[in-house]
Amino acid sequence: MNLVELTERLHAIRDRNNWRQFHSPKNLAMAASVEMAELVEIFQWLTEDQSRQLPADKLAHAGQEVGDIVLYLLLLCSELGLDMDAVVRSKLADSERRFAHE
Repeated sequence: MNLVELTERLHAIRDRNNWRQFHSPKNLAMAASVEMAELVEIFQWLTEDQSRQLPADKLAHAGQEVGDIVLYLLLLCSELGLDMDAVVRSKLADSERRFAHE
């Protein structure tokens, strides 16, 4: 996944539609949260087993919501001047250190 290319494509959509005015860090974080809630709704009331075996239509819907979340997070990183690849790698390395089994 080329995050720079994806961000550039997102910026093109944003700029074509004059949405930059709405893309403050606060609004982007809220939008990502709303999309996460939509993802959670897919799994609401399912058993653990059901959540692991979604029917094709619900699986596709979950994929759409995951895509929305990632795209909003890319825009948020861009607005904050964060390099998503770097922050994710840093967090993963931190988790590897914290949860390493000796």
